[in-house]
Amino acid sequence: MIEARGLRKTYRVAEKQPGWRGTLRHLVARRSRDVNAVQDVSFRIAPGEMVGFLGPNGAGKTTTLKMLCGLIHPSGGDVRVAGHQPWRRQSAFLRQITLVMGQKQQLLWDLPPLDSLRVNAAVYGLSDGEARRRIDELADMLELGEELTRPVRKLSLGQRMKAELLAALLHRPAVLFLDEPTLGLDVNAQVRVRDFLARYNRRHGATMLLTSHYMADITALCPRVLLIHRGRLMHDGALDALTERLAPCRSVRLELRQPQPAEVFAAYGEIEEHDGTLVRLRIPRDQLTEAVAQLLQRFELEDLEVSDPPVEELIGDLFRRGAA
Repeated sequence: MIEARGLRKTYRVAEKQPGWRGTLRHLVARRSRDVNAVQDVSFRIAPGEMVGFLGPNGAGKTTTLKMLCGLIHPSGGDVRVAGHQPWRRQSAFLRQITLVMGQKQQLLWDLPPLDSLRVNAAVYGLSDGEARRRIDELADMLELGEELTRPVRKLSLGQRMKAELLAALLHRPAVLFLDEPTLGLDVNAQVRVRDFLARYNRRHGATMLLTSHYMADITALCPRVLLIHRGRLMHDGALDALTERLAPCRSVRLELRQPQPAEVFAAYGEIEEHDGTLVRLRIPRDQLTEAVAQLLQRFELEDLEVSDPPVEELIGDLFRRGAA
């Protein structure tokens, strides 16, 4: 459904010194440099897959999405989305995709969403009856009712986002590009948007590529993730595999019945925390089973918990190391 091979995007950026001297020098002797926003990115997404697209600000996520949508032309490589070259912007291609950007809106500010939806229906050639059926179906899934008849400016941020999703999906696209769809929403609104996207995927088999800075979006929706940093693809695979790659150890939290000195735990792994009856150890994955068995046998425990470090912390550490 989506295939990118050796995708590249390079921007020519002017270099100008500040002040009027820099302006004059820039007029007579213009200098520029190339900025590689996306470098040799390749991946394939099958029909119906939900894939997360992760990376820090400026990593190349939005640039890649814009190339997949046909908004900008790549500097090199090739892309096919639903069998089309996106930058040709053919009508058959545009009918099969949608792009939702959390910081942008297509609904008219002073009109009710329903008016904008009728315009969208006319653009896509939907009959009045078919438009009503699709609006009713999506409104029911999104839990929208009388909000569709109120001016957009009077809706809450969460209500506006749901109305934006309804507008973006009215033509029932096969491919959804979602750029920060939960940006700025409160926790409850984020959960409702995630639930809707999961149900929409199950009902219509839509392919989704989702970028988000909220890891809860990714972990709830996307079994597979693409990780991009400085324009290069660093990981393409299961989120669990990424966690194992970034965290070769697991965290073991012990709650003891009786306090024990810290040195008795050194043989089991790295001591992260020791405070009376509370001990936290970092143990390599390949030693975890044996270490836990020995801990259970040797010490009287009130509780034992094994966990992975939060994935957002792992990815943040990776980006910080890469930027260093």
